Amino acid sequence: MFKQMREDIATIRDRDPAARSGFEVWALYNGYKALRSHRRAGWFLRHGFHFLARWESQRCVRRTGIEIHPAATIGKRFFIDHGTGVVIGETTEIGDDCTIYQGVTLGGTGKDHGKRHPTLGNHVMVGAGAKVLGPIHIGNNVRIAAGAVVLTDIPDNCTAVGIPAKVVRKDGEKVPELDQIHIPDPVAQELRRLEERITALENQKQ
Repeated sequence: MFKQMREDIATIRDRDPAARSGFEVWALYNGYKALRSHRRAGWFLRHGFHFLARWESQRCVRRTGIEIHPAATIGKRFFIDHGTGVVIGETTEIGDDCTIYQGVTLGGTGKDHGKRHPTLGNHVMVGAGAKVLGPIHIGNNVRIAAGAVVLTDIPDNCTAVGIPAKVVRKDGEKVPELDQIHIPDPVAQELRRLEERITALENQKQ
């Protein structure tokens, strides 16, 4: 337990330049407190104390403004920066070395049953206010911009922005955007080809 606490504190100090000491993180950081509370709630849930598990998670909401369902699966070195307004649903799965910011929702759409919430790979960053909804998969090394709404899978090594979110970078390279104005008209192109063919045949007869 103490090894895990030290790792959690070291993770926050490494990623947050405002963290001045381990004691400050332990005493004041809501993201750290929420993670500790989630582990207690998870222990209660695994041992059949369902009411106590939910009681612990709701107590955490009142103390920190962060709601994590006791059944959510969270990997190592997870960091919730600031944290107010974060919601993590029951069937969410989060890999190792992930970071999420305030106002993030890892939630459901209300249309699914069973697996209803997203799965995040390793080294995922979710910006402030972003919403990742439904049983979708977010790959490794993905960055989701602040305010984005993600409704579909995102492959590895991508950056996604917008509502609904779309991939704008992959493997460090900018993804070409579709020109919505100057889209080639396939019908016009075919008519032009036929016109050229007719002209050529008429020239042959002459």
